[in-house]
Amino acid sequence: MQYKGAIIDEAGKMNNFAIEPKVYVDEQGDRTGFTPYSELTNGRLAMIGFLSLIALEVFTGHGIFGLLQNL
Repeated sequence: MQYKGAIIDEAGKMNNFAIEPKVYVDEQGDRTGFTPYSELTNGRLAMIGFLSLIALEVFTGHGIFGLLQNL
């Protein structure tokens, strides 16, 4: 019985190694660095963090440092 991509040594034994998958380059575009996508994501996360800090202070009456000081 032959397996696709299997290597058989001189003693007739099949190897026990995994078959290496084909490597390809994804051409969809690079989403690292200073791209418009990363800048939008960074801005949205900054807005969420800023609004979370404002909500924390409104609901507790203390800022982040006041809460950390009480620990």
